[in-house]
Amino acid sequence: MNLNLRNAIISNIATNDQNQLEATIVDAIQSGEEKMLPGLGVLFELIWNQSDEQEKQEMIEALEQGVKQAAK
Repeated sequence: MNLNLRNAIISNIATNDQNQLEATIVDAIQSGEEKMLPGLGVLFELIWNQSDEQEKQEMIEALEQGVKQAAK
């Protein structure tokens, strides 16, 4: 079976509005299920690719702080 996970995830959310996208993200995080991680990765990739350098730097700083908090 030749399944492109990235394309499948994008196809599943292609018609979602902002509220639906937010609900998808919140649900994936709150569920804590490992199977949701690839989907969140694809969403992050989409965000990253649409961001300018300043926004990317802000995300990296937020990620650094999140990692530090999670590691405590």
